[in-house]
Amino acid sequence: MSIDSHQHFWNYSSTEYPWITDKLAILKRDYLPDDLAPELAKVGLAGSVAVQARQNLSENDLLLRLADTNPSVKGVVGWVDLQNDRVEEQLAPLTRHSRFVGVRHVVQDEPDEQFVLRPAFIRGISKLKQFSLTYDLLVFPNQLPASIKLVQKFPDQSFVLDHIAKPFIRDQKFSPWKEDITELAKSPNVLCKVSGMVTEANWNTWKKEDFKPYLDHIFETFTPDRLMYGSDWPVCLLSGTYQQVFDLVRDYIRQFPAEIQEKVLGQNATRFYSLAQ
Repeated sequence: MSIDSHQHFWNYSSTEYPWITDKLAILKRDYLPDDLAPELAKVGLAGSVAVQARQNLSENDLLLRLADTNPSVKGVVGWVDLQNDRVEEQLAPLTRHSRFVGVRHVVQDEPDEQFVLRPAFIRGISKLKQFSLTYDLLVFPNQLPASIKLVQKFPDQSFVLDHIAKPFIRDQKFSPWKEDITELAKSPNVLCKVSGMVTEANWNTWKKEDFKPYLDHIFETFTPDRLMYGSDWPVCLLSGTYQQVFDLVRDYIRQFPAEIQEKVLGQNATRFYSLAQ
């Protein structure tokens, strides 16, 4: 099953999505499964994993409703308050839904570089495995050192790094991102999404060559067995079409045998999130 491992849906409102500023005006509209379906069909993908874009419990309700009525939504990565002492009570009813597969917190917006090492957050992470849930790491490069320590604390918890940690592609800056990615990839319980890259490049002038050093590094460190394609649609539309984002990854992996391409384009995501075929 070929899968887009990372995209978003929303019914747009300025109060619910304050992060969508005027600079991101193209995102100020509804984006729903009927909008994504033709893009998936054009590139031959069977479905997608919908990832939270708001940090409230109603986000789970929206995404699970969409999953109930759209078979192409293969999984939902939602949000719970991991720092809440009663987080188990938030998780239990969600996990009764077969397509609720993981959770995420928008750590990149947290000013504290050590946020993921706060005792309350660590306690929340410790509750995920009993519910068979994964965790999506959404961080900037400066938050990678703390993320490395987090994943080392939980060797039996499944993590996936979103957007290759958003390196400074527009500036062609590699360190210390490169060294930290090498260290993070040493933890076998961590996978990485090949996603979110075009919005870290020059939006209007990027070239495929801009991404090659970063792709080379994540394919060397994580290896194709722990990488999965994601579009970050519709956020990717700030810097390219869905087809361009897909082609960026597909063209890069043409150098590998067909069985490796299939892993990156769906098999790894299907296994990681335990998606129903």
